[in-house]
Amino acid sequence: MWRAVKKYARLFREFIRTCIVEEMEYRAHFVSNVFMSMLLLALSVLTVQLYFYRAPSIGNWTFDQVMILLGVFQALQGCIDFYLQPNMNRLVQHIRKGTLDYILTKPVDSMFFCSFRHLVLWRLVDVAGGFALVGYGLWHGSIPVTVWQWFLFVLLFLTAVAILYALWMAMMMFSFWAVKVDNLSYLFQSLFETARVPMSVYRGIVLVVLMPMACLTTFPAAALVNKLHSQDVLIMLGLAVGMLVSARWLWNYALRHYTSASS
Repeated sequence: MWRAVKKYARLFREFIRTCIVEEMEYRAHFVSNVFMSMLLLALSVLTVQLYFYRAPSIGNWTFDQVMILLGVFQALQGCIDFYLQPNMNRLVQHIRKGTLDYILTKPVDSMFFCSFRHLVLWRLVDVAGGFALVGYGLWHGSIPVTVWQWFLFVLLFLTAVAILYALWMAMMMFSFWAVKVDNLSYLFQSLFETARVPMSVYRGIVLVVLMPMACLTTFPAAALVNKLHSQDVLIMLGLAVGMLVSARWLWNYALRHYTSASS
């Protein structure tokens, strides 16, 4: 078990090294992307400020609390753009062109390889900017945070990353049977945009539909502002475990039905 962990840790480190080399080939492009990322973050903050010109709160969340939630959203979006989107899009191409055959013959878990081979390192700026917003919201609102709250925040944030991974991977499994599933990624991104605001904003059937997305940002942020309930932690952990197991099962099931380029 420990040897396997060390093996994949070394492999992931090699993925990062390779991606650094690729990014540094076009340094001006890297710098411009970082600048654009910071600009978009500033525009997101401006949008939140515009909301609060007319209302003292959004879904019973104050400005500082919403800033923390926005920071969580930004960090999760950075994780999506860092490893999820580039790899999932390439997975569709591998299946369509038959180049998945080369991955399946490698002495490494194919799901791991397809999930982390290509990394967009400058997107980590979004992750850092998101955590900076979280820190600003806590500082500006003078919100005290205990060690236990920090632990819950980290746990729920990592759980949210796992849920996003499982959701996106499960969607991409359709590419083993369908010719083109690129539109599903746009649908996923549109749904994830609803997580910019607290879950308490939604009501009725809309809450039922959007809850899996909205809880990804609301629950980690709620852990820091003392709005988290014990059942919220259980919901997140249950979702993560169930969806990761389902995604792994779907991957194995899809591979059994993969015809390869030579079939």
